[in-house]
Amino acid sequence: MIIFFASPIGLGHATRDIAICEELKSLTKEKILVVTGRPGYDIFFNNGYSVENVYSPKNFDIDNLMQLRSPLKWLFKYFMYYRKCKLIATGFVNKNKDSLIVSDEDFASIAVGEKKNRKRIVITDLLETHFVKGMFSTIESRMNKSMQNMLRKCNRIIIPDNGDDVDNISYVGPVVRNLSTSDRTLLRKKLGIEKRTILVSIGGTNAGRYFIEKTLSAYKNLILKMDLDLLVALGPSLSKLENNYTNYRNIGFVDNLHEYVYASDLVVSLAGRSTIDESRVYGTPGIFIPIKHHFEQEQNAKKLGYTYDDISRLERLMQEKIETSRLDRTNVKNGAPIAAKIIMEMLQK
Repeated sequence: MIIFFASPIGLGHATRDIAICEELKSLTKEKILVVTGRPGYDIFFNNGYSVENVYSPKNFDIDNLMQLRSPLKWLFKYFMYYRKCKLIATGFVNKNKDSLIVSDEDFASIAVGEKKNRKRIVITDLLETHFVKGMFSTIESRMNKSMQNMLRKCNRIIIPDNGDDVDNISYVGPVVRNLSTSDRTLLRKKLGIEKRTILVSIGGTNAGRYFIEKTLSAYKNLILKMDLDLLVALGPSLSKLENNYTNYRNIGFVDNLHEYVYASDLVVSLAGRSTIDESRVYGTPGIFIPIKHHFEQEQNAKKLGYTYDDISRLERLMQEKIETSRLDRTNVKNGAPIAAKIIMEMLQK
């Protein structure tokens, strides 16, 4: 058996883990059990996976201007959450004694697997965090050292990015789900997309209301100059949004958001890794704005030339980007098959 412990913080872990699991299903008949929490649970369940909804992470404290508040307080809450997850993970590991542990940034399950001397693979974008600054950063530094020590002892570390393999670390490239069809014209027809279309997405975060409002304001001005459509993907964190702009379509929380990314002409999103990777692999131009003081999103955005302050000039950026051609996909490969192969090799050892 393979136990996938998928972090439920955001939606990116769930979407890339499904991509890997779909590849695994073509390679082995080994049972896959997913351990996670909402909102990731819903995606796994809707895709027919055996999944346990047992994790309840604490949300980031984001203010009305999409800025991260009290990172030290959140770090403490995460540590308490981590301790609860270790107890939960212990039950699953004890019950399934011959299982391979695959963890997508659920470090509690890796700690349990190490203690039980089980084979374990980590999928992660991060080898250290930098949420806290100033005198209290030493607390985070100690946590980073503990995490890095734990990672060194893992059988393999899969990083969904480009890089050179070293020691037990394997870089596989961006990991995204396969499309139901690569025929973009057919997919656009299926999804009801006709004009040049902008997709705005907030993923699984609860920080998205301000972001959507700023995008809608920019779009309201753009449609005076251009013939466009706008799709709004609220995600699970926003149940509704007042429609003060009649000329957009709210698609809500959908399981196939990756297909909307491919079918659209521009994606405007928070700087979460999942949507960035879908933009790269599917060839759709994107604008990616980070939550302020969220170091991971700020790093992601910086690589693409964006900062939090770009939220104030979305209209100009959207106009520029919607008029560019689709991205060159020649050298951008989906890393899901490579990741699945690594897991299979470990399963057979």
